[in-house]
Parts: sequence; structure tokens; C-alpha cells
Amino acid sequence: MVSNGFETHSASQGAPKYEKKPVKWLVADQGGVLIGALTADILWNWIYVGELWVARKSRGAGIGKRLMQLAEEFAVSENLQGLWLWTQSWQAESFYRQLGYSEFTRFHDFPLGHSRIGFRKILR
Repeated sequence: MVSNGFETHSASQGAPKYEKKPVKWLVADQGGVLIGALTADILWNWIYVGELWVARKSRGAGIGKRLMQLAEEFAVSENLQGLWLWTQSWQAESFYRQLGYSEFTRFHDFPLGHSRIGFRKILR
């Protein structure tokens, strides 16, 4: 019921329809064991990266970078505006900067003593 009210109001204001399409990329080792994954949603001409994970034993091998490149290549092929994501200050802030992502917002003390950081990369 609340969703219907929200959608009705949004439509009356000329807002684009809220339709998410999930996408994902997976990497397995030679034995078929999952060692990396990127899950995302396409919404309003952007890809929102929800999760990027690489198994501890496989970190530093370029898997995370490759997964992000695959998502970017997909975004270009679909003529999407860009990609965006959240990360925490103890996670991968420098990783995303090295990939050309720029910070667009930062919530300090979320959680206390840390920050939640929004990054984006505009592709067109």
C-alpha cells in the first residue's frame, strides 16, 4: 500500500519508473570454487554496485579490479551513465580511487569513528 502511494505520487510528478534490474559477475578458480563476485542493480541509467567480494586467498591478484572493469564495460555497452557505490572507510576507499572513482559524499561517524563513502564514475 505504501509502495503504491509512493509510485502514484512519483508518476504524477513525471518521475521515471522505479525498475531495478539485477546483474552480477562471478569468478571461480580452476576447481570451480567461487573466489570473486560483484552484484549490482541497474536503475535509472546507472549501475549501483551493491557488493564486491574477493576471497581472502585471492586478494591482490587483480580479481576485484577485473570485476569492476567488467561492470564498466557492461555499462558502456548498455549506454549507461555510470556506476556508483558505497564503501566504509575501513574497506576499499583507495581501491576505488585508483580505479578512477570520485567521492560524491561522506557520512562521518557512520559508524562512530568511521565514515561511509559514496563513490561514482561517470562514463559518458
